Amino acid sequence: MPALIIVDIEVLDPVRYEDYKRLASAAIAAHGGRYLVRGGKSEVLDGEWQPRRLVVLEFDSVEKAKAWRKSPEYAEAKKVRDTCARANMIVVEGA
Repeated sequence: MPALIIVDIEVLDPVRYEDYKRLASAAIAAHGGRYLVRGGKSEVLDGEWQPRRLVVLEFDSVEKAKAWRKSPEYAEAKKVRDTCARANMIVVEGA
């Protein structure tokens, strides 16, 4: 069953965040993931959630998504992200 990683990111340092994007993209591709949404314009339809920068990734399974998240490649990217952004991330099974 496919899995989605959904991330709401508040970018604090846009210049440094470009380094994160480069590293994260390589790690995602190396683990078979792909971007479905990458910071496009969003509009709240119901509720009070105000996402800042929304990213949605797709992996073949929850296990593969978690393996990417725990990978050495992503660990390097996350170190950079932690210096330039705040993020909330979830994984959810797809249909």
